[in-house]
Amino acid sequence: MIARTARADILLLLTATIWGFAFVAQRVGMAYVGPFTFNGVRFALGSLSLVPLLFVLDRRPSEAKRILPPTSGQTLLFGGSLAGLFLFAGASLQQVGLVYTTAGNAGFITGLYVVIVPIMGLVLRQRTHAGTWLGAFLAAAGLYFLSITADLTIAWGDLLELIGAFFWAAHVLIIGRLSPRMDALKLAITQFAACSLLSLITAAAIETVTWEGLRQAAIPILYGGLGSVGVAYTLQVVAQKDAPPAHAAIFLSMEAVFAAFGGWLLLGEELTSRGLLGCGLMLAGMLLSQLWGGLRRRS
Repeated sequence: MIARTARADILLLLTATIWGFAFVAQRVGMAYVGPFTFNGVRFALGSLSLVPLLFVLDRRPSEAKRILPPTSGQTLLFGGSLAGLFLFAGASLQQVGLVYTTAGNAGFITGLYVVIVPIMGLVLRQRTHAGTWLGAFLAAAGLYFLSITADLTIAWGDLLELIGAFFWAAHVLIIGRLSPRMDALKLAITQFAACSLLSLITAAAIETVTWEGLRQAAIPILYGGLGSVGVAYTLQVVAQKDAPPAHAAIFLSMEAVFAAFGGWLLLGEELTSRGLLGCGLMLAGMLLSQLWGGLRRRS
């Protein structure tokens, strides 16, 4: 049991590492293609990369499969399209925001969705706890130190990332409502395909797409599609079968840290002491919001 938990922890840390460095790939890729082109191709590859996993899971013994109510293709298409619409909004704001901000800032501000989710859940009459509000306070203070300037303005890229965090939170709530009613993997494939289609339609309308640009951005796009979506999603699915929820919360929150580290290592991005304080407060807020319930139960 301990060995399985340790393996799950390693896989979750690897997942967070892949996701964190994806912010670097997203910034590099936009030197050659527009943000909607990048997302369109990226999520198309991500959707296709999960299809083999679907066949692997379908071949497992029936008793090992999750028991779900029968889901029609129409229901799956509607649910996947709805989730894909919010995924498109969040991913688009994130990608455009990365034109104007650093990978580290984008990683930490996007990560605020874990604090926003329980607050937005109040609208759906979902109960929350004091840790949510304490975490939100710490995260807001961190955002102030990271993004708010001396004249009380926020950088355009950071603002886009912050708005995107609300769409990521809404996306999580939608997935939470849909996933118990249908196969999670099929839902993921459908939503990635829907996001890709919306991104490609937008790219065709407002961006110039060239084969040369796609060729030059091939490595970042492949990393973002196959690595961040295909490989990391698979690792997360495998790991969270054996990982305690508290472990998953801690390791997956490290995505923001790896985004900042990747930006520093590969792009030469630097954080001031004020920015580091902001990142620390935001990470503390994220962790407190997720772990408070477990800490209260133990005490």
